[in-house]
Formats: sequence, C-alpha cells, structure tokens
Amino acid sequence: MNAPSLPTLRTADRDQLQRDIESMVEAGFTAVQLRVHDEQGDWTGVAGRRALDDSTPPSTDGHVRIGSNTKTFAATVALALVGENVLGLDAPVHDHLPELRLDPRITLRMLLQHTSGVFNFTGEYYEDGTFVPGIPATQSGKEWADNRFRTYAPEELVGIALSNPARFEPGTDWSYSNTNYVLVRLLIERVTGRSLAEETHRLVLGPLGLTGTVLPGTSQDIPDPYTHAYYRYDDGGQERTVDVTRHNPSWIATGGDMISTTQDLQTFLVALVTGKLLPEELLAEMLTPHPKAGYGLGVFVQPTEAGGTVITHNGGIAGHAALMYSTPDGRRSLTAALHYVDDPAMSMGAAFQQTSQKLVRAVFGGEEAAGPTEA
Repeated sequence: MNAPSLPTLRTADRDQLQRDIESMVEAGFTAVQLRVHDEQGDWTGVAGRRALDDSTPPSTDGHVRIGSNTKTFAATVALALVGENVLGLDAPVHDHLPELRLDPRITLRMLLQHTSGVFNFTGEYYEDGTFVPGIPATQSGKEWADNRFRTYAPEELVGIALSNPARFEPGTDWSYSNTNYVLVRLLIERVTGRSLAEETHRLVLGPLGLTGTVLPGTSQDIPDPYTHAYYRYDDGGQERTVDVTRHNPSWIATGGDMISTTQDLQTFLVALVTGKLLPEELLAEMLTPHPKAGYGLGVFVQPTEAGGTVITHNGGIAGHAALMYSTPDGRRSLTAALHYVDDPAMSMGAAFQQTSQKLVRAVFGGEEAAGPTEA
C-alpha cells in the first residue's frame, strides 16, 4: 500500500475548502467543523450555527458524537492487547465469553473485520431489500425519540443479536455489524478485568494526551463546547423536531458511542497510521483490507482518485457525525464534525456521502483537486 506522491499534488485551497463547507450548510447541515493538515500546515474552518435558535458559529474544535469512528478506537485497544499477549487475534472468542454461546469458530479478527456473521442488533439489511429490525429503539422515529434516555446493558444488545439467525457462516463473507464491536468490548473487559474506558485511556488517550475524547457509557451529557443535534419524526401525522444533543448512547454502545473533537481525531488517526500505537506487524494486519468492502481491522482502506490510499472511518449518530481520513504516512489528514437534523429516512445520507467525497478529492487529490458511513 503506497502513499500518493504528495509533492506532485496540489495542496488544498483554503478558500475553496471554506466554500465547500458553506455549501454543505446550504445542502442542509446545520453546522460543519473541518480540520485539514498538509504541506501548508494546519487549517480549520467552520460554517453554520451552534443551534437552530442560535446563529453563533460553531467552535473550531467543539465536541461531537463520533458514531462508528468509535470502532477504530476499540480496534486499536484490542490490537494493543494482542501485542501485550493478553488476547489472540485468531483465538476463539467463545473461550473467554462462554456464557454467550457464540459460534466457537468466531475469532477476534472476525469481530474486528465484520466477518463473524453475527446479526446486527441495530437491524439487518439484506441484499433482497428485506430489513429485519433489531432493538426496539431503532424501529421507528418516535420510538427512538421516546426511548433516547433508556439504559441498555451491552449484554442486552448482544442477547438481541444472538436471538436472531447468523447472517452467514463465520469467516465466509463480510457484513457490517455493530454487534461485533460490543462483543469486542465485552472481550476486552473480561480478559483485562478493567473497563473499556480504562483500557482506552491506558493505551490510547493517555499516551496521546487526548483530553477532548470521552467514552460516555450511560452519561447523557456532552462536554462544552458543542453544537446541537436534532431528530425529526412523525407523531400521529404531525412532524416534530427535538433536540437530541443529550441522550443515553448505551443503545449503540461500542458500535458508536464515543465523543471527541476534530483535533483529537486528527492526533489519534495520524499516530495510529504512523506506528505510534501498535507494533508494526499488528498495524500491517489492521491495514490489510477485506476484498469485499476494503475494511481492515477497524478501518477502511480506500483508494483515491489520484492513485493513492487513505485510511478512514466515518460515523453518524442522531444528528452528529464525524469524518477521519489520513494518508498512510500521516502527511495529509482531514477530520470533520457534522451536525444536522436526523430522521428515520436518513434523508441527509446522500448529502453526507457527496460532500465527504468532495472534501476527500479536495484534500487528497482527484478531478476537483487537480483543476468520506455509519453507526
């Protein structure tokens, strides 16, 4: 996997980046925070407002719920424990969590790469268009809004998943499942005797000095400064929009519950890809993508239009979203926090994909530069 020949690429035009994030707000996002590092140095830009009733611009480094970027942190902790010989990458998970009665063929590698076949507790989409719902809180807009302060135990989420048939035999296919990472959490906590929050601080947050990153558990709060998030749903024929900035993220757990900042995400991802958190051989395992989806162990490994590669993970959760991208050598990176009015139809999904791809082209090369989801 080779990094693009960066000196031959045009560095991102800062004025154009500002226009790009302003166009994201015009497309429906309530606020955007963007952080870019390249040969010109660091740049941050913001657009939008902190709340629907507050025209104050968002902070350049406000806190955001990062959704599925949580998985990259959890994978890093798990692989660091493999490096400490506490876990085995290809050892059966069942041996440490026998009470769950997992298929004994499922390994840590399969959980990290989404090849276990375990049902997704937030609901499973099949190729024929069928959707099988998961936990009740994800079945309808009003139901999620009404239950957003409820506490779910990780074991409860796993139990819901395991009450459904596996999607495929372990190791035979790929399918994104939040359940995999709740199982990773339970595995880490079982073998270490400590919480995932404690191990994440010991192995990642502490060494990197990431003071803006939080594993909230069941806490409803988000640290200041932050930009508000919203959820829109139908209530008996009447449209309602509620502020969901505060909610209990235990319903998603390690599938996407963490809070961070664009600065912390940048520091983390660059440290990860440049070998500061994992031994070389385990980093190589992490960055080896599955052929079906380009997913390694907790990260996507994606080609760019300029012929290079970016290491990435994105995530969205209830009106908050975050982007993380870096070249494999860490010389260019992009992190962003997005805020929007969410809804059951995921109506911002297309705008999310289009605008993230536009930013990636601008920073890492592609047609636009030459002339990056889920929880």
